[in-house]
Amino acid sequence: MRLRRLTLTAAAAVATLTLAACGGGAADPGDGAPPPPVAENPTFEPGTTMAELSEAGSITIGTKFDQPLFGLKTLDGELVGFDTEIARIIAGGLGIAPEDINWVEAPSAQREALLERGEVDMVVATYTINEERAQRVSFAGPYYEAGQTLMVRSDNTDITGPESLRDSGAKVCTVTGSTPSQNIRPFIDENQLVLFGTYSECRDSLGNGQVDVVTTDNVILLGYVSESDGAFKLAGEPFTKEPYGIGIPKGDVAFCEFVNQQLTEAAESGAYAAAWEATAGAVSEDTPILPELAPCS
Repeated sequence: MRLRRLTLTAAAAVATLTLAACGGGAADPGDGAPPPPVAENPTFEPGTTMAELSEAGSITIGTKFDQPLFGLKTLDGELVGFDTEIARIIAGGLGIAPEDINWVEAPSAQREALLERGEVDMVVATYTINEERAQRVSFAGPYYEAGQTLMVRSDNTDITGPESLRDSGAKVCTVTGSTPSQNIRPFIDENQLVLFGTYSECRDSLGNGQVDVVTTDNVILLGYVSESDGAFKLAGEPFTKEPYGIGIPKGDVAFCEFVNQQLTEAAESGAYAAAWEATAGAVSEDTPILPELAPCS
């Protein structure tokens, strides 16, 4: 997928979507996306996670609350973004309507613990699949592939990519427990790294001059750029591949296979593309295709 340079048109599109969601006038959940189909009286093998959730008629899902385009809590309490739309599609396959989803904030450092403690049934939260995390949780998907990059203030001409960070002495902000916090370390000295609990804290620190760079996945940063009224820009090209997966309790193969089935059906029906175009598509030139799904284990 190629991301276009952010233009005033794209920024206006994001602003329009956000304002519509905040204003309470949109009848459908999730940044203008069409409501997902909700299965009527689905049947599942007794004892499976799917059967338990479907019978309960509700599901608890962890997501981000502070990431424009993927998971953002609006002023009226609605959650909008591509992650939340994917979550609604999966819940629909269980016969659970959007209004019966219980949302829990899932900062990067807390995602595994939320699943292990049983506080959420799944996590859809820009959650990069990697071997370390897979020791503690299982992943369905991936449903999207991002790439890590850098965001700086618009007047910064010194930072041109990760290779320029060490010599510049720039303070680089990212989130505790995140994949970006590991990926950026080879490019900086340890005293350059600043860690917070959320990316919105990094964004705010960039705005007030406490840090010089924010690093995470390109589409997340594009969301912040689009909201910055020209204050921020991206520096350089993506330098990693970040496959986003859906976190579920470790070893629940049947649930993983169900989630993958829902992703496949959403791609075939057009629901996946519609969810993207109504959310992150505001700043993306191309609608992505569903990546090849990994085997469940």
